[in-house]
Amino acid sequence: MIDSYLTVSGQSCEEITINKSRFIGYASPCPDESCALDFLQRIREEHKTATHHCYAYIIGPNGGIMRYNDDGEPGGTAGLPIMDVMRTKGIVNCCIVVVRYFGGVLLGTGGLVRAYTQSAQAALKAACPAKMELTCFDCCELPYSVWDRFRYTADRLPVRIEEIGFGSSVTFTLLYRASDRDILLPKLMDASERKLISVPGEERFSAWKI
Repeated sequence: MIDSYLTVSGQSCEEITINKSRFIGYASPCPDESCALDFLQRIREEHKTATHHCYAYIIGPNGGIMRYNDDGEPGGTAGLPIMDVMRTKGIVNCCIVVVRYFGGVLLGTGGLVRAYTQSAQAALKAACPAKMELTCFDCCELPYSVWDRFRYTADRLPVRIEEIGFGSSVTFTLLYRASDRDILLPKLMDASERKLISVPGEERFSAWKI
């Protein structure tokens, strides 16, 4: 089972000009193929007068779905170079669209490959690659008497504390990588003087710093 993968954390738009042609690269996180196609359609509608709308997307933590299109450019000069940028970086669940407004100067096969590669790289970098890891979301409760000590320890471990509530006790959601469970939980229990009440919640992919 795959417990992590790389994707992008947000959408981006980067423009470059090469020999009077404008290349506008867009990147977006897309958890499924439908999302990728919707993103592509939105870019097409936004740039109805563009000469080309070339794209590539890779869907699934294991890259199970891969699609690309040259949209009228010579075969292998646009969509495939865009996909190669994602494959080189190991990026999945992402769609990159490069819009071209032809400037009147032919770039040649090699020039097109370089232009679409450069544009895709710029869009991908601006979209901020992020590592998605299988994460545990545990529902926790703790007495006030040990909260400060627990929080001090937690701040120095690879965990996140969210949705904190202060009622008769402190309640919160504890996030940690599933692969770190056996190492982290004993340390957190010690920090709480064994008073931590933790109910395992769902496990799902969440972004962590690379």
